[in-house]
Amino acid sequence: MTTLPLAAVASSGAAFPRALETYADAEGAGLWSTLAGRVAAEPFNLVATGIFVLAILHTFLAGSIRHQAHLVEERHAALLRARRQSAGAGELQERNRGIVPDEVSFLGQVLHFFGEIEVVFGLWAVVLGIAIAFHAGVDTAIGYFSGVNYTEPLFVFIIMAMAASRPVIALAESGLRRVAALGGGTVFAWWTALLVLTPILGSFITEPAAMTVGALLLARQFYAYQPGARLRYATIGLLFVNISVGGTLTHFAAPPVLMVAGPWGWGLAHMALNFGWKAVIGILIATALYAVLFRRELISLSARTPGTEDVSGAGRPSVPAWVTATHLGFLAWTVWAAHYPVLFIGGFLFYVGFLQATAHHQTQLDLRGPLLVGFFLAGLVVHGGLQGWWIAPVLSGLAPTALFWGATLLTAFNDNAAITYLATLVPGFSDAAKYAVVAGAVTGGGLTVIANAPNPAGLSVLQRFFPEGFSPVKLAIAAILPTLVMAACFLLL
Repeated sequence: MTTLPLAAVASSGAAFPRALETYADAEGAGLWSTLAGRVAAEPFNLVATGIFVLAILHTFLAGSIRHQAHLVEERHAALLRARRQSAGAGELQERNRGIVPDEVSFLGQVLHFFGEIEVVFGLWAVVLGIAIAFHAGVDTAIGYFSGVNYTEPLFVFIIMAMAASRPVIALAESGLRRVAALGGGTVFAWWTALLVLTPILGSFITEPAAMTVGALLLARQFYAYQPGARLRYATIGLLFVNISVGGTLTHFAAPPVLMVAGPWGWGLAHMALNFGWKAVIGILIATALYAVLFRRELISLSARTPGTEDVSGAGRPSVPAWVTATHLGFLAWTVWAAHYPVLFIGGFLFYVGFLQATAHHQTQLDLRGPLLVGFFLAGLVVHGGLQGWWIAPVLSGLAPTALFWGATLLTAFNDNAAITYLATLVPGFSDAAKYAVVAGAVTGGGLTVIANAPNPAGLSVLQRFFPEGFSPVKLAIAAILPTLVMAACFLLL
């Protein structure tokens, strides 16, 4: 599943974006000299990266924008109430003539749209497209957007929709309920089981599917009990970090591993022996640390009455085994065909038909969340395809330990699959450097929403539990401790 192809798109006899190997970097030049030379050779590099930085800053402001949207809507509602109280017969005449004050604040809706994290990179991709058109022509802009590989956004959209189906969730919940029962079936037991087992499951059903299942069950079995803000952020931060490293037991489940498995010849045994067991230890330690830190609140949650979520499962008829088996078959097909959009999109159409035929065993297919996540990732890969000019020199100029920390930091500001993909383009990478860049990329995958492809899927499910607006800064703070634990496991074990 290729994420960020940097192959040139022919336009007007030139290549866009410029291929990395065409830069005449001076031999032995320092990092800043190399980057300055590349900007001089292709000034648009600075424009593309500047737009990307603005998009990242937008994600950090999204919570404040949504807060302003709520304030605008509250003022608009108050104005409407005041008008209705004072209008009387005059308003009735206006209504009869079709002159009705807007029930919905247009400005409020616009601010809500700009405050949705999932649409940020798509919005700034429009700005990028306009900039490319002014710089190199409309044909070049169209060629670039058409040449970007959208396989990963399409795959995440479909796997997320399938994983959120009632048969899959019911099966996962049934298995995890047995594990949680070992701890008395308390909220604490559910929290622990979900944050340990679901990430590991991601190595077999893919990380996006595991994120969807884990987030949906956390919403039902944990967030519905209305934990405090610190615990809410700690949980989502821990979930993001654990999912990011949990897919490293295999070579096909984690997007950053998929980028390198083929070019570097890494198979199942290599991942399990070099990454997987360390990731499992890290997941256990990080979860245990947060369990100790929040033990008192986690225990007290069981005494609360859950909110609107149905946490019991009572009153819902069981799903026939053959329906569940068919769903698992569709999931397996999608994972197997993850590199081939024609195959997994075709499979999804058959899947939709199956849902219609078995509607009495299903919940309604909700595509809003998957579509927003797919849109987020599509915008991210559009921007990421123009960042290789600075990421590749940064990676190639570092020793293994520095490369690990560099990849961890870069991952916070770009999709970790982009980091590992660009690493495959760097010639002469040693085995130690290959290990460092992949380990660093998965370690930093929980620091921001954009750090790992499944993160937007988890946020789309859990965002409603942050009515004050989701804060990327608080997420980063919450993810620091588990990130350091994972770093220690990958560097010291």
